[in-house]
Amino acid sequence: MLEIRSILAPTDFSQHAARPVRYACELAARFGAVLHLLHILPDVIVPVGPDPALITSVPPEYYAETEAQSLEALAKVIDPSWDRPADVEHAVLWGDPVEAVVRYATENAIDLIVIATHGRTGLSHVLLGSVAEKILREAPCPVLTLRDRDSHPSAGG
Repeated sequence: MLEIRSILAPTDFSQHAARPVRYACELAARFGAVLHLLHILPDVIVPVGPDPALITSVPPEYYAETEAQSLEALAKVIDPSWDRPADVEHAVLWGDPVEAVVRYATENAIDLIVIATHGRTGLSHVLLGSVAEKILREAPCPVLTLRDRDSHPSAGG
């Protein structure tokens, strides 16, 4: 029998990510699962001249403050009107979104990942790629993708 004990909902805090986070939250409440909310911050590289090899370091305070702000935002992601799971974990990681989500899912024995997909097709998909598609291919568990209703031309209200 399929058991879902932990659900991961990565978010970038965009409106686009709100629906999958709500879906994951309500699934976690229904299954009695732990909901993991994850935000990934991009690595910061600051060149200091015409030579790309010359890179300055960012003060450590920047990382600490940015992580703290992200954790604070994660704590506010769940709307009080939603069904809320008994246990919610918040995490912030630095790096590539695909690698970070897959690593987090693996290290935390996640049973299901719920993410948004923009539903891009054609040239925009080829040029921009799809974070959701890459996660789907590399994830150690099932991935539920939810297309943003507003991103599809035939989407209804």
